[in-house]
Amino acid sequence: MSATTDERPRGAVEGPSAWAREQMGALRELLGKPLTTYYLIIGCSALLLTLGLMMVLSASSIEALNKTGSPFSWFIKQSLSAAIGVPVMYVCSRLPHKFFRWAGYPLMVLSIIALVMVLFIGSSELGAQRWIYIGPLTVQPSEPAKLGLALWGADLLARRARLGRIEWRQMLIPLMPGTAILAVMVMLGRDLGTTLVLMMIFLALLWVVGAPLKLFGGILGVAVLAAVIMIKVEPYRMARIGAFLDPWAEAQGAGYQAVQGQIAMGSGGWFGLGLGSSRQKWSWLPHGESDFIFAILGEELGLMGTLVVVALFGLLGYAGLRVAGRVKDPFIRLAAAAVVAWICGQAIVNMGAVIGVLPITGIPLPLVSYGGSALLPTLAALGMLLSFAKQEPGAREALAARGPGPAARALSWLGLGGRTSRGRARR
Repeated sequence: MSATTDERPRGAVEGPSAWAREQMGALRELLGKPLTTYYLIIGCSALLLTLGLMMVLSASSIEALNKTGSPFSWFIKQSLSAAIGVPVMYVCSRLPHKFFRWAGYPLMVLSIIALVMVLFIGSSELGAQRWIYIGPLTVQPSEPAKLGLALWGADLLARRARLGRIEWRQMLIPLMPGTAILAVMVMLGRDLGTTLVLMMIFLALLWVVGAPLKLFGGILGVAVLAAVIMIKVEPYRMARIGAFLDPWAEAQGAGYQAVQGQIAMGSGGWFGLGLGSSRQKWSWLPHGESDFIFAILGEELGLMGTLVVVALFGLLGYAGLRVAGRVKDPFIRLAAAAVVAWICGQAIVNMGAVIGVLPITGIPLPLVSYGGSALLPTLAALGMLLSFAKQEPGAREALAARGPGPAARALSWLGLGGRTSRGRARR
């Protein structure tokens, strides 16, 4: 009797450790699938963009009502940018990586020209000269410059690849001067935050190349010295540093935005006040729809909402690094790592400033903050990552086996399926 009662069905889970091993095995199986990266990029991008549109509507409604008479005006502008950006992302996901290798050069040239134009005809706001107004449109040239540097720098180093290895010494000319030109142009516009993001992209390229630590140390030293000079020559930046060290001592002055952001984050508790229920957006928190949208998000969706955003950016960064690790092409490895450094690094800087662990730099939260000039290059870069993800081992075969997507099926139902409908007719 004891022998029969002690018997367990085959495959039964014995205790929590066996259950954990089973779950880890399932996770490894999932991560081993060829399209995991592809779907991670699509899913995280879609969720962040959707969440961003909801938060822009909520955070900007009061300010938009006061300035334009409609609470939806800024949300409509952001929705139009997304309506343009999503097709751009789709088109980029269908382009070969050779296109991106070529595109970096004209994009760099156009970015430098536009940054020079900003110095002469640009508008100065909030202590920085970043924007060019073209009728109803507002263009910030430093945003596409990030994508231009990532593509141009990746192609420069990839062209010097030999037998899968890149000699880091060859990157000094012209990558370092090119990066310096962009950084100087942005610094002349008094935009320290974007300068830091450009340096993140540059350092990510160095890291993938395998540059020695002493070179990192030298470049970081120069960057820190330049940042100190920029802070010293601008009184408002000195005030920001003081406010960062003790914002509550300057709660009605330089530390006002930081204090109001912390109040918003603290008011949200675990699960927030509810979507649309922010108190700080009622003209208490400056720029709650852009630089400090993470504070409004924390107030309305609570700690759980902010952790979801952090997790989505973490998964997006993991997917980009997974592309860089699984694809052998040097350009794809370098460009993917640079884009991850740009998007995730900028997100860390933005969220760190909101919660008070980093100084306020005035850069937006990617995909979430208001601003079409930032959204369009970001979506284009994510589309490029999707194109790169198709180069992973087995990805193209898995996509082909999946069959036509929803768009192709919809066209076929309308009799416009082209190759798909003709192929079915032949079968």
